[in-house]
Amino acid sequence: MHGMNRRQFVSRASAALAGAALWSAAASDRALAATAARAVRTGGTTLEQAARPTGTGAYKRLVAGPGWPLVVRRELAAGSAGRDDRRTGLASFVQFTDLHLADVESPVRFEYLARFIDSAHRPQEALTVRGAASLVERVNAVRQGPYTGRPFGLVMATGDNTDNHEKIELDWYLTVMSGGRITPNSGDPKRYEGVQNSGNAAYWNPESPIRDDYKAKGLPEIPGFLSGATRPFTAPGLSVPWYTTVGNHDDSIQGTLPDLGLLNALYTGDRKLEGCDDTTAAKLADALRNDPGHAATLLGSLLADRGAIRKVTPDERRHPFTPAEFAKAHLDPAHTGPGPVGHGFTSDAAASGRLYYTLPLAEGVLGISLDTTNRAGWADGSLGTEQLHWLESTLKAHSSRWYDADGRPVRGSGGDALIVLFSHHTSATMGNLLPDPYRPFEGRHDGKALVALLQRFPNVVAWVNGHTHENRITPHAHAVPERAFWEINTASHVDYPQHARIIELADNGDGTLSLFTTLIESAAPYAASPADTSDAGLAALYRELSYNDPYATPDAKLGAPADHNTELLLTRPGR
Repeated sequence: MHGMNRRQFVSRASAALAGAALWSAAASDRALAATAARAVRTGGTTLEQAARPTGTGAYKRLVAGPGWPLVVRRELAAGSAGRDDRRTGLASFVQFTDLHLADVESPVRFEYLARFIDSAHRPQEALTVRGAASLVERVNAVRQGPYTGRPFGLVMATGDNTDNHEKIELDWYLTVMSGGRITPNSGDPKRYEGVQNSGNAAYWNPESPIRDDYKAKGLPEIPGFLSGATRPFTAPGLSVPWYTTVGNHDDSIQGTLPDLGLLNALYTGDRKLEGCDDTTAAKLADALRNDPGHAATLLGSLLADRGAIRKVTPDERRHPFTPAEFAKAHLDPAHTGPGPVGHGFTSDAAASGRLYYTLPLAEGVLGISLDTTNRAGWADGSLGTEQLHWLESTLKAHSSRWYDADGRPVRGSGGDALIVLFSHHTSATMGNLLPDPYRPFEGRHDGKALVALLQRFPNVVAWVNGHTHENRITPHAHAVPERAFWEINTASHVDYPQHARIIELADNGDGTLSLFTTLIESAAPYAASPADTSDAGLAALYRELSYNDPYATPDAKLGAPADHNTELLLTRPGR
């Protein structure tokens, strides 16, 4: 159903929902009915239903709530009536982002900083691998875009696929995406060796009756939780091709400290720091935000004689990977799955460590995946001059016309593809201009420079990214309407609301394009039970615990309705 007649689907859906629209007096019900009437199908998406917290106690349960209606956004173009009947689907794909598959038993983690940095430790993080596999199940079940009906052409994971750029985390990620047997455990294969069975009341000890700080905030005791979390299981793998974009957690120590090879022995060693005094923790948290070099010094001091050290089983699989090794791992035939070979990365990338490339999204639609990480450290990113020049050359090669830096139109000899950009960082989080220690004489460029470049090319329609762990859609307007584009930022799958996003591109036949964005949740049941440590039950707990993380702000990451299920209108570039 690639270039389908929409009138047939709209008519059928309208008839099915007419009764509900008539009796419902609530505006939300009318909006949902109208949304369903415009869609080919809504099943399995947040158009149909979405997680909703319930309860009056400190610990909230999640239930299936009503779906979220489509919000039409006209900031960049108006569109015309009747476009549903004229629409032709051009591309349909899914974005995963910020999976953060975490080796929670690793010696190089900062769980003891959770009260200062909420991402340092999450009560649900032992379940990241199962949660990601459940998200894959959802994509395999939904299969197609809800508005164009086009089958998904691919899944793009926009970075922070691993949590601490360890080889074992990368192997888990590649297996989740392509399918296979996974044991989400490191160190001693027969037991869990992380902070959640430490007996330290600063952490949630799920299998112990100890009255820890998390249980005081309502988190339950769950016998069998850790043994279930580390139990082997078979990941189904995606049924469609998939690609990878790199993020800062795939590139540096805990996404912040520069990896200069100085801590490799700590990664694979037997000393795990599980706690320190509040004053030292506050200093280290501040250094991680503002002075990564000083943070490394403080960490060394803690490991020497000032912290609570636990002996763990050494594991060479925790060794951090380099950018070149990241690309090479994607080329392993064991992880090809539904393809393509390398999942965007080539043998040249495996040799050079340059992790940016182009990919076909559909006929006449080009994807460009960027590497916005900065190996100098810090969480935020930027682009090196070489990559920026490569991007400009790539845009020219696929454009018949563009605008120069002074706004003058230029005719080129390239094609006329519509272009979607992918990166980990957003335009607002690309201000890290520190010199890359591996390319110290190369300039770095921020998000404003990238937006200015993209607006010179009318065939750029969207920039899709992650990093912020929140849903946010931003219009990048321009005085020349065809030079505008949309920036689509999607929440993580480690923090609540644990979303992924379907994105569909359609030609409305009236001089406008529509980008439909539809959020999806994992296939896990909404209702979680402490007594259910089956694979599905653990995936449900993963979602519910993420909402109840006492150091997180789940509602802030959810975004507004205009950042959820949307139709984003924009002017189609002229010929």
